[in-house]
Amino acid sequence: MSTPDRDAADHHVARWADYLRDDPAFSPEVEAAVIRMGHILRRMRRDDVAAFADSEFTIEDYKTLHALMVQPYPNEATPGQLAEATAVTRAAMTSRLDRLASAGLITRESEPNDRRRVLIRPTAAGRTVWQRHLTEGLERENRLLSALTEKELVQLNALLRKVMLSLDE
Repeated sequence: MSTPDRDAADHHVARWADYLRDDPAFSPEVEAAVIRMGHILRRMRRDDVAAFADSEFTIEDYKTLHALMVQPYPNEATPGQLAEATAVTRAAMTSRLDRLASAGLITRESEPNDRRRVLIRPTAAGRTVWQRHLTEGLERENRLLSALTEKELVQLNALLRKVMLSLDE
């Protein structure tokens, strides 16, 4: 069965293959791989956004809690560390932290040795919400790649790792 995403990817590759057939830099296989990776990532992002669509708890809230939970020193971070980890401005992070604090999902405490430094910590409710959304996200990822067998996933990961390592050369 064909899906619009697959049809679009195949059509795109075929269109470029016809247009660039005489260009030695064009590789239909490379183009197809890049297009398909893009479609997969867009689908994953759409699914993630849809999972938070009917909730007051936003995907940005989840990303902030997630950054807090997986910091090098889990369960504690400064607003600046969280802003850096989530690639948002400090002002945007302040807004996120205000929402999370109002919802009872985090606490803000001054560090005892330096009262200017604020530490953000998850509450028990914050840990519960984070764990639930983490589990749901893992389930979405499993569904996304469910067409592959375990052996194929190992092969795919080996190939993607090889590509990633080559980017550092």
